[in-house]
Amino acid sequence: MNAQTEMKERLEQIRGEAMSKIGQAQTLEALGDVRVAFLGKKGRLTDVLKGMKDVPADERPQVGQLVNELRDELEAALEDAKGALGKKLLAARLESEVIDVTLPAPKDILGHGHPNAIALEEVERIFTAMGYEVVEGPEIEYDEYNFKKLNIPENHPAKDEQDTFYISKDIVLRTQTSPVQARVMETGKMPIRMIAPGRVFRSDEVDATHSPSFHQIEGLVVDKGITFADLKGTLAEFARELFGEGTKVKFRPHHFQFTEPSAEVDVTCFKCKGAGCRFCKGEGWIEILGCGMVHPNVFAMCGVDPEVYTGFAFGIGLERIALLKYEIDDMRLLYENDVRFLRQF
Repeated sequence: MNAQTEMKERLEQIRGEAMSKIGQAQTLEALGDVRVAFLGKKGRLTDVLKGMKDVPADERPQVGQLVNELRDELEAALEDAKGALGKKLLAARLESEVIDVTLPAPKDILGHGHPNAIALEEVERIFTAMGYEVVEGPEIEYDEYNFKKLNIPENHPAKDEQDTFYISKDIVLRTQTSPVQARVMETGKMPIRMIAPGRVFRSDEVDATHSPSFHQIEGLVVDKGITFADLKGTLAEFARELFGEGTKVKFRPHHFQFTEPSAEVDVTCFKCKGAGCRFCKGEGWIEILGCGMVHPNVFAMCGVDPEVYTGFAFGIGLERIALLKYEIDDMRLLYENDVRFLRQF
């Protein structure tokens, strides 16, 4: 028996085994295994090609042709089997995965704004309608902007470590958003009508009314001829827009380092309309913010001439607005991410 006849018989044996295994394959993975076993780098046909060195030189072209013909035949058989098996599997899947198109579609669960975000959007809407610009600033702030430029001296109690988070001697986590006002005034672009919402940090224990991280909204107006009457009119309009048309405001004398004169602002209780109830502890009034006329020293340190310009500033606790407006009695509820609570808004 010559080498060509022997090789032909060997290839016929390989063909028979390959066709048998292709016919037995019931999954695409099984077909892949057959392909690797016969046509892969270590497959049966590859072994045949490696044995070509033992075939006489004059018979190699004929033997090579037989190997290539078998390879093409097996490739075609594998592709046909793959197509037939794919159709079979798809038909079985369509039969098992019956979809009733008449059934109602599942409802999408849509999210919504957090109480803080809802309150902030309303505050921003009120002030932008009055011509204010919304400005943001860095949460990690220089001591100079957080304290010095706001007329807070080195020995002031607010600078103690039990009140302020220090990153270094000259860098702090801002305790208020007032530094944004100082940065805006430094630009020298007048007039200024702005609010600065943002996260602030205080070294406080967590309880129903305190958190080491919360949000403030600072407001600032600087122009020629600004008076305390402008401040009162602005905050009265803000209170009416936020709490209802019949809301009144009351100013109580107070002290802030960066304003002079300064005041705390109360609004009539929106539950009892000032008559006195559990919500306002029988007083008929609820404190909402602090304010005052910008101190001349603050103007001077921020490059604004206090002989030419006057202005007012105010600070609102965003969480306090949300707690009051939605009658929430524990600040911690705003940060616990309890969906049962958040769904109410």
